[in-house]
Amino acid sequence: MEEEIKFIIDSTKEAMGKAIKHLEKAFINIRAGKASPSMVGSVMVEYYGSPTPLSQVANVSTPDGMTISIQPWEKGLIPEIEKGINLANLGFNPMNNGESVIINVPPLTEERRMQLAKQAKAEAEEAKIGVRNDRKNANNEIKDLDISEDMKANLEIDVQTMTDNHIKKIDELLASKEKEIMTV
Repeated sequence: MEEEIKFIIDSTKEAMGKAIKHLEKAFINIRAGKASPSMVGSVMVEYYGSPTPLSQVANVSTPDGMTISIQPWEKGLIPEIEKGINLANLGFNPMNNGESVIINVPPLTEERRMQLAKQAKAEAEEAKIGVRNDRKNANNEIKDLDISEDMKANLEIDVQTMTDNHIKKIDELLASKEKEIMTV
């Protein structure tokens, strides 16, 4: 019985942790005005007939806050990299200087910042829903256990405390991301 309880608590904690990890990944994809190599992370390049992630055919760096520099390992890939960036529909206009592909990241407008903040809020809300669903699942499993009502109540309190801590963490992540988005 003891290991069943431990399993329920551990699996719930792990599931709630996964919701936060997913939120952090989602936040990485929401740009906050500064150029970052992760902004072109989804770009696929045609390399010897097969689609290949950009990071596997070029070095991606950010020389300053408004520029992404892509240095291909083979110069012949420059047109393919430009094509891949355009196909990824990121809203960037790649330029090449014969050696590398350069993307100037335009500063965000106030309206776009508001949209990104709204998108961040929606992602955070999805994570909260995931955590609450994990709580519900744990409580249902606790109800099915063959233990005293007092122990069930104590376990449900433990699960609620875990839920509150994870929701607080989500709120902190959201506040941090909103601050990053709204900072000009």
